[in-house]
Parts: sequence; C-alpha cells; structure tokens
Amino acid sequence: MHNPFIEIVGRKIGLDFPPLVIAEIGINHEGSLAVAKAMVDAAARAGVEVVKHQTHIVADEMSGAAKQVIPGNADVSIYEIMERCALNAADELELKHYVESKGMIFISTPFSRAAADRLEEMDVAAYKIGSGECNNYPLLEHIAQFGKPVILSTGMNTIASVQKAVAIFDAHKVPVALLHTTNLYPTPAHLVRFGAMLELHEAFPDKIFGLSDHTLTNTACLGAVALGASILERHFTDHMQRTGPDIVCSMDEAACRALITESKAMALMRGGTKGPAAEEQVTIDFAFATVCSIAPIAKGEVFTKANIWVKRPGTGPILAEHFNSILGKTATRAIANDEQLSWDAIE
Repeated sequence: MHNPFIEIVGRKIGLDFPPLVIAEIGINHEGSLAVAKAMVDAAARAGVEVVKHQTHIVADEMSGAAKQVIPGNADVSIYEIMERCALNAADELELKHYVESKGMIFISTPFSRAAADRLEEMDVAAYKIGSGECNNYPLLEHIAQFGKPVILSTGMNTIASVQKAVAIFDAHKVPVALLHTTNLYPTPAHLVRFGAMLELHEAFPDKIFGLSDHTLTNTACLGAVALGASILERHFTDHMQRTGPDIVCSMDEAACRALITESKAMALMRGGTKGPAAEEQVTIDFAFATVCSIAPIAKGEVFTKANIWVKRPGTGPILAEHFNSILGKTATRAIANDEQLSWDAIE
C-alpha cells in the first residue's frame, strides 16, 4: 500500500480502503435534539461510520448584516435560519455522546472561532471545514493549531485558493483530505463537474480526495468513487418529510444504506490492467476458437478454407489467430474430419 491515507479514530481513509460515507445531519434537526437523535438512530441502522454536525454560534459567526442575506434555498435570512437551527453547547455535547454510544464517529463543521473552540473542548477527533470557510485563512490557522485531521470542502474556490488552505495545514503537519463540491442546493447534474474533482487530485496528488454532494441521488457519489474518491458526503435525514433547509438534497436511511453498499462495490471495480484475468481461463477454454479440420484430409494434401476452419472450444493446440499462416501448407499425416489440428500435422 503506497496510496495516501488519513486516519480518524482508527478508520483509515484512502484508495486502499472502502470509501467513507459521511452522513451530514447538519442543521436538518432544526434545533431539536430529539430530532437529531432520531436521525442518528437512522444513520446507525443504515451502517454509517461518521455522522457530521454543524456547529453554529451565531453571534461569533455572523455580523448583523447577515440579517439581510437570504440563501437561495430559503425565504428567511441566513441569520434567522442559523439562530433557529443551532444547538447549544450542552445539547451538542449530548449529541456527540449519543453518536459515540452507537459506535459511530462524531465530527462537526465549525463556522466560527468560538465554534471551533467548543468542538476542541468537546475533544472531537477531526474537523470538517465547509466550502465557505475554505478561504477563511484566519479560521483555518486557528483550527490547524489543534493538530487534528481535517476534511476540507473546496466548493466555490479555485486551485490557487485551495493551495493557500492546504499550505496552512501542511505547515502544522495536519493531515487534510480535500472534497470537491458545488454549493447549490440541490445541484443539477451538469454542475457536479467531476473534471474539477480530478483537477483537485492532480494539483494535490498526495492528498486523499472525495465529493461532498448536493444532488438528489447517489449517482454522483458512485461516479466519484469510480474516479478515485475516498470520501463521500451527503446531507442525511431519517425521512424525507422533514422540513429542514437541506432536506431536499438529503439521503434517507435506505438511500444511505445503498450508498454504503454500492460505493464499496464500486471501489472494488477500480484499477486493473487490460488482459485476461487468471479467473477467466474457464471461459477461455470454451469461448476461444482453435483450428479444426472440416473434411477428411489426406497426407500431403494442401490446407484450404474448404478443409480447415476455426471452431470452439479453445482447448485445441492452434488458436484462431494462426489460421492464415496454415493455409497453403500441407498435411504431414492423414487427418480425420472434425479434428483439432496440432502443429505436428502441419509441414
């Protein structure tokens, strides 16, 4: 194994391991700890390994100007949404313990310095950083000082701005994984842009990469795995009838279970070289054609298309590819009809 990997609580993440599916509960609980726990239960049933939350401490995260900014997928200001959806410190700690009690790993995205400090106090194992914070270098610097692994979303950013972020983590020797994403909720297929994900991989070949996806199905995530993604993240809900802002682009329990199963299978399909697999020999034996007589042939008779041809199975000594080289040569002995020719019968 020489592919790069990172490790979070013993879970190795990289090309040599099954893709990691992150279930992002985010703010889908709308500020209710009980709903958040129901979502955690659903994630556990689906087989999720990592549950992601969002840590919003609104006063530290946003200035009053945010009260005038309405997101594309909402009709009230981002300030109001976050005030409504934020969990307080006690509830968030309880949520973390609840996730861990189910044998899963709790990570969260801090949207401010105070949020990062809260998570550090909670002793989270790793940090997820959202696309909006990818170029928030003061905050990245602050988080890098904790020395924990980081999963960085890079939506709305360029290779150059991601480079600056990566440099901060490299300077602190913090392992970082990079996720391509498109920050439209939901994301239409033509804006998923696998090319951008591969560009990220080419620019940072020593970093593991993946996709944080906001489309409506698992298709994009599975395509990403085929192209080498090691981390997949989708918003998550226990059922699609919830009213949270990100429910529309969330996966439910069944979709999540499918994503975990199918992404593992997709990862097994990667790589390989063109040539017969050893396991295909059983098929080669019947499926390939070898040279056979199609009429009795006397000793000294010339081989022509009238007396020899190529037929299955592939068990004869002379493969079809040699057929033309035999035409015009003569038989060294008598050959019965329907015999697989051998080289010693040819002059």
